[in-house]
Amino acid sequence: MKLTICGAAQQVTGSMHLLQLADYNILIDCGLDYEKDTYQEENQYFPFDPASIDVVILTHAHIDHSGNLPTLVRLGFQGQILCTPPTADLTEILLMDSVNIFISKQHKHSKGKRGRSGPKPLYLQKHVMDTMDRMVTVSFHKAFSINENVSMTFIPVGHLLGAAAIVLTIKENGIEKRIAFTGDVGRSNYPVLVDPEELPQVDYLVCEATYGGKFHSTERTLEDTLIETINETCIKFPGRLIIPAFSIGRTQALVYTLNKIFSRGLLPPVKIFVDSPLANFATDVYKKHHHLLNSESQQFYNTEGDEFEFEELSYVHDKKESMSISNYHEPCIIISSAGMLEGGRIQDHLYYNIQNYYCTILFIGYCAKGTLGDRLLRGDPIIRLRNRDLMVYATVKKTDLLSGHGDHHDLMKLIKQQNAGKLKKIFLVHGDLNRMNSLKESAQEAGYQVETPFKGETFIL
Repeated sequence: MKLTICGAAQQVTGSMHLLQLADYNILIDCGLDYEKDTYQEENQYFPFDPASIDVVILTHAHIDHSGNLPTLVRLGFQGQILCTPPTADLTEILLMDSVNIFISKQHKHSKGKRGRSGPKPLYLQKHVMDTMDRMVTVSFHKAFSINENVSMTFIPVGHLLGAAAIVLTIKENGIEKRIAFTGDVGRSNYPVLVDPEELPQVDYLVCEATYGGKFHSTERTLEDTLIETINETCIKFPGRLIIPAFSIGRTQALVYTLNKIFSRGLLPPVKIFVDSPLANFATDVYKKHHHLLNSESQQFYNTEGDEFEFEELSYVHDKKESMSISNYHEPCIIISSAGMLEGGRIQDHLYYNIQNYYCTILFIGYCAKGTLGDRLLRGDPIIRLRNRDLMVYATVKKTDLLSGHGDHHDLMKLIKQQNAGKLKKIFLVHGDLNRMNSLKESAQEAGYQVETPFKGETFIL
């Protein structure tokens, strides 16, 4: 059995790992690697023949894990894609959105440049539909036989609805081996989502390291932070609170938390707009798979009603309705995508409010270096938007309390579930090298053997 780390090696994006048996090839995740500006061109090349892959197993829907599946299908992959039911639903939404992004970039680049075209889309809607036709859903905790020598079980890990660790049991030359792939690990007590479950004992562990060496804030709760920010922005003064949020995962957790705050009368009523078509679709998926939400959410539903619907909340559906928010002159909260401010309707709200002294922009997620969100967070006094230089008069704040990734403690908790004498090797992926080295050092101190593979490195297991 050979394991090749084909992506997310000493970096965060592009998760893709190839497990080769004697006559069977398993691909775990097939994400977009968007570390470079030329990612659309680079993601069309695989370090293997797509037609040689027998089955793909998908940990969860986020685009850095699922986003290159249509390219794999377009280039010849003929097998099944195994995932949980919510992952299938959310993946379709995200892949369709990727098509829109590709086409938008091509159009934007080509506009006004006669004879020149933008980057060719990696795939189109047809390829997404072909990909969805290959999806086979498997429930959590259900042993699924891939073939006579390989069985698989999905274990919940929080992070996102439907997200799973993959545990593979493989018989090879009369010997049984177990290998687990964590995907992305969530954190405990996260709104709406279940806590990560304990993994069974395995021989090899492929573990994410996104927040290795990083620790989440513990001094305050999310509810306390939101109450203080809303009170300062919308109650004491007639202002606007703008929250850039990723449409899938963060928005649902945020809406549920706001529901709890207002339904319990902890603040006077404030109008809330969720302005993201993608978030609206994703929320429908959360409602469809409501039985997979955490016990607190289930209890809230039974006693208070729908977690994602309440009197102060309005979901915005079309562009005209979105633009009309600018004419809403009462204090309000606007939740819109994208989380890093690099596109989407959030830019409209930013354009009209960045010079408003009574506006607060609250970031609830990571902003990659160089993005508009990053420039605001580092304190740039002027930003450029719609070909205009705008002074930043709005207040800019940040909280990590809605981060869906487990921190260093959470990752070590997962690792320590494994007996160090029985676990032969840990392979760290999905994190920059500094984060990996921090987690590696802690794991080694606890007695584990750890590798931080480079891209394309192969190991005999």
